Amino acid sequence: MSTYGSFPGARPRRLRTVPAMRRMVAETRLHPADLVLPAFVREGIAEPMEIGSMPGVVQHTRDTLKKAAAEAVAAGVSGIMLYGVPEESKKDGPGTVGTDPDGILQVALRDVRAEVGDDLLVMSDLCLDEFTDHGHCGVLDERGRVDNDATLERYAEMAQVQADAGAHVVGPSGMMDGQIGVIRDALDQTGHEDVAVLAYTAKYASAFFGPFRDAVGSSLKGDRKTYQQDPANIRESLRELALDLEEGADMVMVKPAGPYLDIVAKVADAAQVPVAAYQVSGEYAMIEAAAERGWIDRDRAIMESLTGIKRAGASIILTYWATEAARRLQS
Repeated sequence: MSTYGSFPGARPRRLRTVPAMRRMVAETRLHPADLVLPAFVREGIAEPMEIGSMPGVVQHTRDTLKKAAAEAVAAGVSGIMLYGVPEESKKDGPGTVGTDPDGILQVALRDVRAEVGDDLLVMSDLCLDEFTDHGHCGVLDERGRVDNDATLERYAEMAQVQADAGAHVVGPSGMMDGQIGVIRDALDQTGHEDVAVLAYTAKYASAFFGPFRDAVGSSLKGDRKTYQQDPANIRESLRELALDLEEGADMVMVKPAGPYLDIVAKVADAAQVPVAAYQVSGEYAMIEAAAERGWIDRDRAIMESLTGIKRAGASIILTYWATEAARRLQS
């Protein structure tokens, strides 16, 4: 006799019987509009270049970037986050190409905005690491340390030129103290009051960023532990959240996503603004590598990982599978 024989109502499995039932009672629903596509554009190349540690992801030419943006629109993706990869000879200590109106990122912003208009949110990474010859996210002092306040001056310049180039949203990712307030002021003072700020509120000093550094041709030697967060800490994220909101952040981000779903949940519970999570390059690479070896079902693993991020509380998910996943959700 069934253990449940005397409890005829206690049958949760009745709600799992067929796909239509499971769809109807699903508590978490992914939608294409939840997704943002991170994309890389490289200066001086004629064809897209594969990123060895991120199978299926490329450094775009200007033309293929515009095509990728149009495909994202067609799939129903909400945004595209752009990263510029300059020629190596153009990198220098202060990352001046990052604030050059004709630098690769600003050119790409103009290209994509001209291609998609307001049909796709054009977002820009606001950080110096792609443009500095030392690979750090800020200006270095005479002792080789990142100078917080000198870096903020550069970020204010970057915010203005990126907004001038057409960014709907700027994403300060350098984890400098006070960066949101300085960037908000710079935007407001230059007539860009409508440009939103997506704060990288909880960005951890993570091993999962490795493939990304290949993607942007990083010159980094050493690490960023003096300004990115310690993976052991939780309360620190909530302190960063309070500061970013006080300084005027329109949206906040947790990065990486998968290893920090507890942080996503805590930030989502505390924040009164949209919460984003970035499924970073290492998360992407692990699933692709395991799937290539036949160890996991690739498509199911992708959708399950995205659902987990949404379930934790993120309303915006940056993922390299954005267009692919959005198409699957529409099918």
